[in-house]
Amino acid sequence: MKIATWNINGIKARLDTTLTWVADAKPDVLCLQEIKCIDEAFPAAPFESLGYNIAVHGQKGFNGVAILSKLRFDDVRPGLPGAPEDAQARYIEATLTVPSGVVTVASIYLPNGNPIGSEKFAYKLAWMDRFYDRARALLAEEQPLVLAGDYNIIPEPLDAKNPENWVNDALYQPETRTRFRTLLNCGFTDAIRTCHPGPNVFSFWDYQAGAWQKNDGIRIDHMLLSPQAADRLIASGIDRHTRGWEKPSDHVPVWIELDLG
Repeated sequence: MKIATWNINGIKARLDTTLTWVADAKPDVLCLQEIKCIDEAFPAAPFESLGYNIAVHGQKGFNGVAILSKLRFDDVRPGLPGAPEDAQARYIEATLTVPSGVVTVASIYLPNGNPIGSEKFAYKLAWMDRFYDRARALLAEEQPLVLAGDYNIIPEPLDAKNPENWVNDALYQPETRTRFRTLLNCGFTDAIRTCHPGPNVFSFWDYQAGAWQKNDGIRIDHMLLSPQAADRLIASGIDRHTRGWEKPSDHVPVWIELDLG
């Protein structure tokens, strides 16, 4: 089973790009972030014609997450628990039946948090605390679980071409990175690092200053696996070639293959 995640940076602006990649990569499940549209405005028909069921948690002009699945959804739960007043559309999870049982997949768009010291940074840390609580609750179910998305976290110096350029950025702050490590220490596996432990493994290149041409990238799109999913991990990868396409997203697809038969 192939599960992928991609911050598409506007589904309407990059619909053709997304469809081109989907037709070629053929993921069974695709988690999207920054779709930047309300639920009703999501361009569902082209994906449905490819055999996908669609769950959307959208927001007009900003944020927005979705899960596309070749399998029917058993259950869909939009929104991150713990703050009912939070109107930002950044989280959706779904449970699917597979031959070996069930798998839960979440699409995550964690807050950016810049600038440091602002309300945005405080919101990022509070959101991460709520996410930790939800992740622990899902982990306790002892089922295959995939937490996929744009985490807006650079976990380690290895995850940036030039880590010194990020020391004053919310993505690389000690508070941010500590929370990520705490999540891993609960028992989650970083799928990409498990298969690709070396340098120059990136998922994002800024539009500015020729970052793509210089390979000045960072790894902020992650797929965290519960022990039950990690035991079934076959492969993982990053389709960096899409960053070189015309009018690309600044992120590229990240994917895993699990043996859930």
